[in-house]
Amino acid sequence: MLPDLSRRAGLFRLSRLRSQRLVLLALVAVIVALLPVLGARDGGVAAAEEQGARPPRPHHAAAPASAMEPAAPVLSRAGWTATASDEETARADNRAANVLDGKADTLWHSRWSGSAAPMPHSLVIDMHRTEVVSALLYQPRTDSPNGRVGEYAIHLSTDGQNWGAAVASGTLADDTTTKTLSFAARGTRYVRLTATSEAGNRGPWSSAAEIRLLGDPGLPASVVDLPTTGWTASASDEETAQADNRAANILDGDADTLWHSRWSGSATPLPHSVTIDMHRTQTVSALTYQPRKSGSGANGRIGAYSVATSLDGVSFGSPVAGGVWKDDDTVKSTTFTRPVPARFVRLTATTEAGNRGPWSSAAEVRLSGPADPAVSGTWDRVTGFPLVPVATAVLPNNKLLAWSAYAIDRFGGSNGYTQTAIMDLGTGQVTQRRVDNTGHDMFCPGIAMLADGRVLVTGGSNASRASIYDPRTDTWSATGEMNIPRGYQAMTLLSNGEAFVLGGSWSGARGGKDGEVWSPATGKWRRLPGVPVKDTMTADPAGPYRADNHQWLHATSRGRVLHLGPSKQLNWIDTTGNGTITSAGTRADSPDAMNGNAVSYDVGKLLTLGGATAYENVNATRRAYTVDLGDGTRPVSKRTGDMAYARSFGNSVVMPDGKVAVFGGQSYPVPFSDATSVMTPEIWDPATGAFTKMASMAVPRNYHSVANLLPDGRIFSGGGGLCGDCATNHSDGAVFTPPYLLNPDGTRKPRPAFTTTPPARVANGAVLPVTTDKPVTAFSLVRAGAATHSVDNDQRRVPLTFRQTGATSYELTVPGDPGVALPGTYMLFALDAAGVPSVAKMITIG
Repeated sequence: MLPDLSRRAGLFRLSRLRSQRLVLLALVAVIVALLPVLGARDGGVAAAEEQGARPPRPHHAAAPASAMEPAAPVLSRAGWTATASDEETARADNRAANVLDGKADTLWHSRWSGSAAPMPHSLVIDMHRTEVVSALLYQPRTDSPNGRVGEYAIHLSTDGQNWGAAVASGTLADDTTTKTLSFAARGTRYVRLTATSEAGNRGPWSSAAEIRLLGDPGLPASVVDLPTTGWTASASDEETAQADNRAANILDGDADTLWHSRWSGSATPLPHSVTIDMHRTQTVSALTYQPRKSGSGANGRIGAYSVATSLDGVSFGSPVAGGVWKDDDTVKSTTFTRPVPARFVRLTATTEAGNRGPWSSAAEVRLSGPADPAVSGTWDRVTGFPLVPVATAVLPNNKLLAWSAYAIDRFGGSNGYTQTAIMDLGTGQVTQRRVDNTGHDMFCPGIAMLADGRVLVTGGSNASRASIYDPRTDTWSATGEMNIPRGYQAMTLLSNGEAFVLGGSWSGARGGKDGEVWSPATGKWRRLPGVPVKDTMTADPAGPYRADNHQWLHATSRGRVLHLGPSKQLNWIDTTGNGTITSAGTRADSPDAMNGNAVSYDVGKLLTLGGATAYENVNATRRAYTVDLGDGTRPVSKRTGDMAYARSFGNSVVMPDGKVAVFGGQSYPVPFSDATSVMTPEIWDPATGAFTKMASMAVPRNYHSVANLLPDGRIFSGGGGLCGDCATNHSDGAVFTPPYLLNPDGTRKPRPAFTTTPPARVANGAVLPVTTDKPVTAFSLVRAGAATHSVDNDQRRVPLTFRQTGATSYELTVPGDPGVALPGTYMLFALDAAGVPSVAKMITIG
């Protein structure tokens, strides 16, 4: 039997990074079947589960059983031991060893008899060997709530003595669900879980029923793809007689060409190897393997493998990585137990994944190495949240508001309450609250940051409701209900302080989600019959249910709004009176780009990134476009540099220097899946139109993920999932430090600082005097953002004109047009000549 060598185009574009084709649509089908029981949406329409509200495609019903498996393997606990800072043995057998016995009804518990041991308590797992570890699975006790871990930290050690900084920390929900505490993959022997609070504050106790660890998920954080210029590849054997299956094909950047072991005549038996010669010594941390596309056949997919390195191409040491890859065409990555200097890297296949024959093949092989912080940035530890942060808003008090749905990790029905959390950006502490008093399940909402710093949240599961969070009083209150029930709608604040909403057929009746406006004076909504949603929709095959979702809106002068996507058609919207909508042309040659996004990086200038022609199950795009509003009549759209990776469900953030960072997403969008995940962020430079790869993420960020610029110039990226009992719930986030803050050794660059405190509120057109501790060359305002479902219509950057009045004193001119400096909360940054930003001062404009 010869390998199938046809070259039909693949069904979808593959991400270069580690991913698994884990489509959770079987679970979705069950949820859909239960929705009539869960209740009806506002507007009299039965609740529609996001993924399955229309008839499923045939392959949806065939979701693999592995859909419930974690993306990383569960490590074998053979030979492991566990110890604890303290344990109860006097009145119960609550030894640390119980967390490894496979019995959920036995447990480790901190000492509680006599005098209870005070917090913190810690539990140490010794694997007695070095393994790549990427997460700790914590299973709470189920017989009693006492001792459930609340606040926690995770440390790693190779010797049990030197632990270093925490790789993860956060706050766990007070329930019995098993928690996945993720962190950047690393080789280690010891893993320590430290509990600093009890989840329900019931007492000074900690407990655990079972502890497991996850292994290699793919790429570790803080690595980047090494450039392949000048590299060559050779193989133990290759097919050249009947096909061009040379080893060199793994480096050509073309997934339609491949290396294949010799198959004509007498096939060469396993094992087979392919060796990359980088022609220079570099530090290597990981290898990425892209199998041949499924459209060209399955034969030769690598199953069991090992990776070894060499400095001279002759002496290869012990393997630095190894394992077994699944029999599918998704991109695979393997993390080395430690970074190693090497010139040669050899991938050896010892089995064929499907046991089809004595063959091996590869479409592409890439290597990754440690990132240079000054070029690629760095990631902080992963912070756990007591919910999946599906929506977030940056608050003026240096806090981040997050919320999910009625549950911490799932949604459905119209339950009238929402799980929320607040992260203190100064301390990293996360607190949880269930909001009941507004009668509003705020899952899949529209969001607008109001002129006075409050957060307006509309629709979603309770599709006509609207709620307001006030950070000054830390309270939620209800405001007037919308005239049209909505979910997945778009919102933006207007230059006059009103809020505009459009679209949202995910919830309530489908179609007819025309525009309406909320008044801060009355708390009521008025319809805009002159702004029909039909003129703004994509051509999604699912019709209005998907075609009017997650729109990109940019507020301008005199209550006008530019609608610039995700449809290829752009429109000017006037919200005065009954409203009007007029064509503003198309976004250059861009097709529809659902689940992409748009970012205002300068006055009247926006960048659009990624997306796809339909909500799901089509290829995403790498394309990016600039849109210049010009004189406000007909915007000019141009294609700028492409991203390195196609992305849908990604998130984008404008930075103080006008560059734009994009995080996460999938090359083939499928809700609730981590397949085809893009783990490498990129930063776009408006001066060059080019994207630069950043340090990779530790956790996939796809559907239901968020990203926000923080007042210290760093960026929060988190969330993803919310699918209940599945493997892709990411109840966590991490903070990315961009290169502008870092030296090559990872230390922080000196940064300018304000030495005066600007007034809390300034008017449009005001002159604002400030002083800094050293000379600076630029100032910018970045509006506090609110993100959900890849969209943040609130963020915008406004560079300021200024006059220097002394060595370190300046007068800044705030734009007089509220359509430029939209009313609301802003982060005011000063930047030095090297582009290093200060920590922002929070001010309100308007």
